[in-house]
Amino acid sequence: PQGYQVANSCRFNSGSSDYLNGSGGAGSTKTKFTFSTWIKRSEITAAAGDDIILAKWSSAADRGHINFSDTPTGVIQLFEKVSNTVTAHLVTNRLFRDVSAWYHIVYIGDTTQGTAANRLKLYVNGVQETSFSTATYPNQDSNFQLQAVAKNFGIGSFAADNAGASPFSGYMAEIVYLDGVAGSVTDFGEFDEDSGIWKPIDV
Repeated sequence: PQGYQVANSCRFNSGSSDYLNGSGGAGSTKTKFTFSTWIKRSEITAAAGDDIILAKWSSAADRGHINFSDTPTGVIQLFEKVSNTVTAHLVTNRLFRDVSAWYHIVYIGDTTQGTAANRLKLYVNGVQETSFSTATYPNQDSNFQLQAVAKNFGIGSFAADNAGASPFSGYMAEIVYLDGVAGSVTDFGEFDEDSGIWKPIDV
């Protein structure tokens, strides 16, 4: 039998000013969030800069974003600043440069956790990433900027006062953001029992 299939995706082009503007405001519970998306890149160059996947921007000193970074080109990072102080920063050692592949990215944040490494987790294709070139975890019970900044979400670039900056080129599908909820990677996908490939489920 055929498994669940995601019906549609959004295409983003860094040469365009188009992006998705998600309804914003501060989150209900600022210490927890979950973000999931299926994503396929179409441009891998340092000149393209940081490819924003999801972001909130109040100012350069107060922001939070998930993106493919250009330092080095191809890593995935989550970066947050509060009053110009870096409060959370995860940068993978692994590079994600395959323009033929769909990646499933899940970030789960929960600063109520006592262990620092449990306060921010990244999964790619159902497997937790544990090797980071930079690993600055948020303080216990602190707020995530993705939850606290009272601005609209930018999907595919920054929004609000920095609208259109750091655009992404590629495709995204089944974008899910859970406000104030620390979910599980298995809320969004499962390993196929025959092939072992990570695949989407109906969320």
